[in-house]
Amino acid sequence: MSTATQEAYGLARTTSLPYAEAVLAIKEALKAVGFGVLWEIDIPATLKAKIGVEGFRDYVILGACNPHLAHRALQAELDIGLLMPCNVVVYDAGDGRSAVKALEPNKMWDLVGNPAVEPVMAEAREKLLAALEALPA
Repeated sequence: MSTATQEAYGLARTTSLPYAEAVLAIKEALKAVGFGVLWEIDIPATLKAKIGVEGFRDYVILGACNPHLAHRALQAELDIGLLMPCNVVVYDAGDGRSAVKALEPNKMWDLVGNPAVEPVMAEAREKLLAALEALPA
């Protein structure tokens, strides 16, 4: 039984891990299914540096990419790069728990509509779900 849930445009999992541990855990889980993290945006630090906002909850955006899937997708639809990489967010959900969410690849398929991309998106979804499922409840 899956413990990840489907949301409007993402796949979601709440974990008992505190924020810093959840960030490390999802990076390892992504690596285990063939994704690397290309970049990381620390939202509280960025908001403080750019507009002086302090006190935003712990929140990070990870730009995750599976090079094999990216290559296949780009061969099928060159402009799909506009929708890459797969964003994964982690934030403090309160009570020592963390929310971990990934963009639903099928939502990208909805935008693209190219049948050659559909199997790539399905595989990306399967891998992202596996990464989320690897996190402790």
